[in-house]
Amino acid sequence: MTFVVTESCIRCKYTDCVDVCPVDAFREGPNFLVIDPAECIDCAVCVPECPVSAIYAEEDVPKDQRDFTPLNAELALVWKPITRTKPALPDADAWSAVQDKRDQLER
Repeated sequence: MTFVVTESCIRCKYTDCVDVCPVDAFREGPNFLVIDPAECIDCAVCVPECPVSAIYAEEDVPKDQRDFTPLNAELALVWKPITRTKPALPDADAWSAVQDKRDQLER
């Protein structure tokens, strides 16, 4: 089992989750974070840190978000690790309540 970052993170990229990860499993893209399933130790400390509730245990990912499980694995192979908290994207608060933002994902 691993944890998965889902659609709510797109265009927000709050990084509160990054500081608490004991194994540096997060990877950073232009406007989204992913979790490297090969690094994640399933500790769950990142889940309550996400202000937009974008992180789920793999088996708990909502049905309409399950495509994010393979997407996290794919992008984790090409995106660089992020190990420290950074400021959220400038318009993160405006995007935090927006749903259906898959088309906004920048690879």
